[in-house]
Amino acid sequence: MARNKKTERITPNEQQLLDGLELIKAHPLFGKLDMSLNIVPKSKLGKNVSAKVSSTGHIYLNKDCDRQPKEWAYLIAHCMLHLSFGHFDADRMPGYWQQISEKNQKWINRYDPGLWNMACDIYISRFLADIRFGKTDIDPASLNTYGNSEGEQGIYEKLESGHVQPDHTLFGTAGEQPDMIGTETPKTYRWGRNGYITDFAYALADSVRTVIDTAGNQQPGYSKRKSVMQKAADWFVDHYPLLGGVAMGFRLVETIGRSDLRDVEVAAIDVVIGEIYVNPAAGLNLDEWKFVLAHEYLHAGLQHHARRNGRDPYLWNVACDFVINGWLKEMEIGQMPEKGLLYDEKLKNLSAEEIFDILTENLRKNSKLETFRGYGLGDIIDKGWTPGGGNATTLDDFCRSALRSGLEYHTSSGRGYIPAGLIEEIKALSMPPVPWDVELAKWFDTWFAPIEKHRTYARPSRRQSSTPDIPRPSLTAQEIPDNSRTYAVIIDTSGSMSPTLIGKALGAAASYSVAKEVPYVRVVFCDARAYDQGYLAPEDIAGRVMVKGRGGTILQPAVDLIENAKDFPKNGPVLIITDADIERDLKIKREHAFLIPAGKRLPFRPKGKVFYFS
Repeated sequence: MARNKKTERITPNEQQLLDGLELIKAHPLFGKLDMSLNIVPKSKLGKNVSAKVSSTGHIYLNKDCDRQPKEWAYLIAHCMLHLSFGHFDADRMPGYWQQISEKNQKWINRYDPGLWNMACDIYISRFLADIRFGKTDIDPASLNTYGNSEGEQGIYEKLESGHVQPDHTLFGTAGEQPDMIGTETPKTYRWGRNGYITDFAYALADSVRTVIDTAGNQQPGYSKRKSVMQKAADWFVDHYPLLGGVAMGFRLVETIGRSDLRDVEVAAIDVVIGEIYVNPAAGLNLDEWKFVLAHEYLHAGLQHHARRNGRDPYLWNVACDFVINGWLKEMEIGQMPEKGLLYDEKLKNLSAEEIFDILTENLRKNSKLETFRGYGLGDIIDKGWTPGGGNATTLDDFCRSALRSGLEYHTSSGRGYIPAGLIEEIKALSMPPVPWDVELAKWFDTWFAPIEKHRTYARPSRRQSSTPDIPRPSLTAQEIPDNSRTYAVIIDTSGSMSPTLIGKALGAAASYSVAKEVPYVRVVFCDARAYDQGYLAPEDIAGRVMVKGRGGTILQPAVDLIENAKDFPKNGPVLIITDADIERDLKIKREHAFLIPAGKRLPFRPKGKVFYFS
């Protein structure tokens, strides 16, 4: 905390507050809760206000209050529990939702915010008294006046039926004021998830385990037990060679105490750094963890993070999940858990690419499916992975090698059934990917077969001059009309296309046109309108054409121009060069292909070939 010269010295009261914070950090439960603690002067809270908590997640502590460290620890824990118990959540308050339309609901308050604050204070005071944390002058016997076992709503109803007036001095942390800021506007959470409640549940489970481990370590001959997740990982190394090699390359990291991993509900994987994140509070047994870890190992081994090719990361992740879970069911590895499982018998034997195309047909429905990481989140953590990224390449090579070696040993030793689709994918990893320019060349081959040369005596061979008595034919190329051996190239010249991208794409198109003996190419530039350049020789495309346009991006006018052109062959193909930032409803009736930069993705399901150049 920055200080100026006038406030350089820490006051005794502030020092006691800092000592109280140290007690919180050292506690096995509260020390694992990551919350926003704000130390402020009394002018911002009030003279007799020690602490307050806001529905936005901020806890305010009055540094000018005279409190002992243990008292501060109690007050801070009290405010933390308001958030951890969901006291600002609409579904936990005494009210109800009223349907006002098909899509909208309205929250109806039927409670006294001050009385609700008091009920929550009583509930928290009882909890802290039970665990005997911190120091307070509250008499535990006085808590029994308001019930021994009721939750917050039960306490509230008892206060309300007894016509009790709110008194915040008894159990709160802000003197005569309510210590909860924002109870008048209850909070709602998408998919019913409150991160503070989830974090508290994880921290509570972990603190109990810590206490048990600590107690066990005091016994003679005690050795710390492995977690159920670690046992599942060890099983692959010891008993399942297909994935054992991959398992050895990844470190299990528990999510408890990690604020950056609070959204991992079961498991997730970061292939680039070689970590699998597991949530001990997910409640899975050993066989379920075997299934989950096998799922994550296959994500890594099959290089799903590197095969996305510009597709939407979440939908690609979901497509891969459907494929993997189907294989694991066939292989009978572990037990399929209920939470986060994506499985559909109808998608059996389909590739991830095919399933991805199916998912894109209904984006609204498929954009919030639940994976092992959570709703609307992919369990492949992609922190800006790029091909050829140093250590990432090393890990990718390791995963490929481990999975390939595992397959060889697994099949030779007869360790169990492996689906044919999985075997094909593992073997495919051993083959280097075909470069984009080779793929494009194959596409040209399908349309422009090499022109065969034939022998003719109409034009004698030059060698005949040395032996004029022996007639020799010459090799002559077959005569084919120029307009039958051509194609159209539509070039996106919008502002989002850089000159470098256009140059690379045009250069590739021109070189292959020359190689395939295409005499002329129909060229159309397009941004928001079409600029017809007519027929150009291939060597003129890349070097001597001035690009027009550079406005918005709408390619339909260029497509319509080619399809309606009377001087263009009816079966002539179209090559579209774009950065993929185009309209979603592009309609093309002719045979066509797209040439787009690597890492980009078209905003629709393409019917023609797509080549990704780098």
